[in-house]
Amino acid sequence: MAESAFAYHEPSILTILNQTGLLLVLNLVNTCLDKLLYCGLIGQLFIGILWGTPGAKWLDRDMETVIQQLGYLGLIMLVYEGGLSTSLSSLRANMYLSLAVACTGIVMPMALSFILMELVSATPLQAFAAGAALSATSLGTTFTILSTTELITTRLGTVTTSAAMLDDVVGLVMVQIISNLGGSGDSFSAVTVIRPLFVSLGFGIGVVLACRFLARPVLLRILGSKSKLPQFTRTPQFAFLGYTALLVGMVAGATYAGTSSLFAAYLAGVIASWFDSLVHSTTIEPQPEIEDPSVRQAAPQSTPDPARDSARGSFQPVHEHVTGTYVYEHYYHGPVTRILIPMFFASIGFAIPITEMFEGSIVWRGFVYAILMTFSKMCTGLWLVRFSPVSGMTSLVRILKAPFAYARTCIRRQPSKAQREKSRTQGLTQDSNQAQPVTTVPDSNKDSETSESKATAPTIQSGSQPQTSPLPPKPKSLYPASILSLAMVARGEIGYLIASLAESNGIFGETTDGSSSETYLIVVWAISLCTLVGPICVGTLVKRVKALQKGRDGAGRSDPLGVWGI
Repeated sequence: MAESAFAYHEPSILTILNQTGLLLVLNLVNTCLDKLLYCGLIGQLFIGILWGTPGAKWLDRDMETVIQQLGYLGLIMLVYEGGLSTSLSSLRANMYLSLAVACTGIVMPMALSFILMELVSATPLQAFAAGAALSATSLGTTFTILSTTELITTRLGTVTTSAAMLDDVVGLVMVQIISNLGGSGDSFSAVTVIRPLFVSLGFGIGVVLACRFLARPVLLRILGSKSKLPQFTRTPQFAFLGYTALLVGMVAGATYAGTSSLFAAYLAGVIASWFDSLVHSTTIEPQPEIEDPSVRQAAPQSTPDPARDSARGSFQPVHEHVTGTYVYEHYYHGPVTRILIPMFFASIGFAIPITEMFEGSIVWRGFVYAILMTFSKMCTGLWLVRFSPVSGMTSLVRILKAPFAYARTCIRRQPSKAQREKSRTQGLTQDSNQAQPVTTVPDSNKDSETSESKATAPTIQSGSQPQTSPLPPKPKSLYPASILSLAMVARGEIGYLIASLAESNGIFGETTDGSSSETYLIVVWAISLCTLVGPICVGTLVKRVKALQKGRDGAGRSDPLGVWGI
C-alpha cells in the first residue's frame, strides 16, 4: 500500500553531529589550504574519501546520494558564475586561441591513451573510453582555482575557462557516446557520435543567433521605454527572479534537448553578462548639476514616501540597473560557497575506490598513465609560449646569405683600373684647389657660433638618441603558459562520470568477483593524481607570481604575467 505522506522523524543526535562535523571540516580545511596554496578543494576531496564509502563509511548511501545531488547544484552555480564573470570582448578576441587550446587538450589525451593497448592489453574501444575520460577538464576545479587566485577575470582566465568549457562539452558528448556503446562495439554507429555533437553545436549557435537577432531588438525597444515600466521591475527581487528563470530555463532546455546542463549554465552566465553590457551601453549617465547649497541642505528634510521606499526594496543598489553579478553576490554566493561547492568536491571523493587501488601492478601503471595524461594536458600551454618563427626564418636566411654577402663585399673593395685612375685624378684636383689661398674676412660671431654648435652637437645628439632607438622587447615569461597548462591538468567530475559509465556498461571488461577491472582502476589513478597535482601546482605557481607582482612595485620591473594578467 502506497503511503499518502512522508512521516516526519526527528534526526538522531549522531546524524546531526555527523553532518555538522562534515560541513565544518570541509570549510575549515578549504580555508586553511586556500591560505597556503590556493587548493582548498584538494582537502575537501580527501574529506569526502574519509567520510564516505571509500573510507570510514560515516555516511549512509542515501546521504551520499543527497550530497552528490546538492553538490551538482553547486557545480552548476559555479559554472554559471564563471560565465557571468566572462568578458565578452576578451572572449571574442581570444576565441581562436581558446579553440586551439581546447582541441590540443582533447586530441593529445585521446592519442596517448592508446598506449593502454600495450600497458594493460586493452582493446581499441577501451583505450577510446579511457581517452574520453581523460580528455575532459574539471570545470569545478578550474573555476575554483581561478576564482581563488583572482585570475578568472583576466585574459589568461578567459582563455582557460573557455578551453575547459569546450573540453567538457566534448567530454559530455563522450558521455552520450559511451552510454550508447554498451559492452561491445556492435552498437557503434555514426549517429552515436554525430547526434550529441551536433545537438551541442546547434544549441550553442541557436542561443547566439537568438540573442543577436531576436532578443536584442526586443530588449532595445524595452530599454528605450523603461521609464514607462512599473517601479517593481527595477528592484533586486525582480532581477533575482529574472536571472534565476534564465538559468533554470537554459539548463532544463539543454538537458531535454540532449546536451550538457553545465554548458547551458555557462551560456546562461554569458547571456546575463551580455544583457548587463547591453543595458550599460544604452544607459546615458546624467551630468552632475550645480546645486544651490540652500537647496542641498533642505533636501534631507523632504517628506519620506513609505510606498516608494517599500517598492525599492531593502537591497536597492546605487545604480538603477541591478546586474547579474549583484544578484549572484547577494543571493547565491554565501550558500554556494559554504555548502554546495564543498559538497560537490566531497562527492568526488565518494567516487574514488581507494581500497582497490593499492595493488603493486595497478599502482605503477596508474602512475605511468597519469604522467602521460599530465603531459598531454600540459601541451596546451605551448600555445602561450612566445615563439617567433618570422624572426627565426629571418635569422636563418641571414646566415645562409652571409657567404654571398661577404664575397660581394670583397668584390666591391677591389676597384678596377679605370676606377683607380679616376680616383687619382680627383685627388690631384683636390690638392690643387687646397693649394690656392683663399682670403676671407674673419667673423668672430660666426666662429663663436660654430664652436658653440660643435660643442653642443654631441649633447643634442645624445639627448635625441632615446627617441630614435627601438622600443624595448616585450617581456617573455613562461608563467602564463605554465598556469594555463597546469590548470587544464585537473580532470574531476566528468572524468569520473565517463569512467564509471564505461565500467558499468562493461566496456573496461567484466570481472567474476564483482571487483573493479584493471583498466578502470588505472584510469581512476590517472584522474585522481591529475586532480590532485594540477591545483597544487597552480596554487604554488600563483603564489610565486603574486610575490613577484608585489616586489615589482618599487623596483620598476614588468608584470610576470604580461598582457595575460590584464
